[in-house]
Amino acid sequence: MKALAITSTVVLGLIATTIGWFVMRADPMGGEPVVVIAIDPNNRPMSGQTMANVPDVKELSPLVPLPSEGSTQQTVPSQAFSSPQLPIAGVAQPDAAQASASGARGGSLPPVPIRAVVETSRYGPLPKIASDGRRPSQLYARPTKGPANPGPGQSARIALLITGMGLSEVATTQAIQSLPGSVSLAFGPYGRNLDGWVRKSRDAGHEVMLEVPLEPFDYPDNDPGPHTLLTSLPPEENIKRLHWIMSRFTGYTGITNQMGAKFAAAQDAFLPVLEEVKSRGLLYLDDGTAGRSTAGQIARDLGLDFSVSQITIDEERNGKEIDLALKKLEALAQENGFAIGIGSSLPLTIGRVAEWVRTLKSKGIELIPISAAVRSDKQT
Repeated sequence: MKALAITSTVVLGLIATTIGWFVMRADPMGGEPVVVIAIDPNNRPMSGQTMANVPDVKELSPLVPLPSEGSTQQTVPSQAFSSPQLPIAGVAQPDAAQASASGARGGSLPPVPIRAVVETSRYGPLPKIASDGRRPSQLYARPTKGPANPGPGQSARIALLITGMGLSEVATTQAIQSLPGSVSLAFGPYGRNLDGWVRKSRDAGHEVMLEVPLEPFDYPDNDPGPHTLLTSLPPEENIKRLHWIMSRFTGYTGITNQMGAKFAAAQDAFLPVLEEVKSRGLLYLDDGTAGRSTAGQIARDLGLDFSVSQITIDEERNGKEIDLALKKLEALAQENGFAIGIGSSLPLTIGRVAEWVRTLKSKGIELIPISAAVRSDKQT
């Protein structure tokens, strides 16, 4: 009996081994879970496709590191992912004639960019003077009627620039929608979807400018941002930073300073920057807060289209003081023929300005864009 039991055990073991061998041959994974994915050959990724080609990619942060000198690494601006307004190979961009016809409808300004005044750079699109001499400061300006500098018996003129656009969606939307198109808007380089905001601004008739962060006296305790132009940097580094800032969006007539009392007072540092501004067909507006600014002297020497704001309307940030500053701006305009003011993107400021502009017609004052005021100042 014992021998029979042993023989039965051996036979059963051989049968189990044989069955297992056949199972393993049929399933080489040995019974482990397997996931089968069907691949559609008509919907596979193209060879060489990158994230930049994918339509659903969200906009990247605009704080893209600057390439080091001699680097072969390509810096991709955030607009390459988000804005249909940038020049795209094979897609026709509006030229000046098309732009003029488009801008004649409903007070909106022509679409941007205008290819004749766009240069492709390692950072993105940069403004340039067209081969026929046309400048961004002209092509992107809001048209104005009448002489640039009003004569006797003509309406006094005021130009007003609201800065800090693009950082707050609420404030930017409020400014675009509640202020008339003759109020100019300035965008800094660190906002998101800047080309989209500029497109909305121009659709509403607003001329736009670019804010360039410059070094203040209390830097770095008071830091305008990672691409601030500094007196301690060599000129070529500041120009590289300027190009990065200029490439954040297109369609601006010129630049204005964000802070910068120390930088504006240092002529050796400021001169190459303003030379670059002039060489690219832009105008420059000084916000008037730096008493030792060398911008005026440099601009006169270079022949740069330049002016300076006489009043910051919300230096004191309460409604009563803003109203008083606007009255002072009116008085300057009545006395000199025109005046320039500047204000921030505070909702309080935008609200007070929106109410104030409704009173100007009855006072015989015309609101004009910054570009027209700069031309007036140059002629005067």
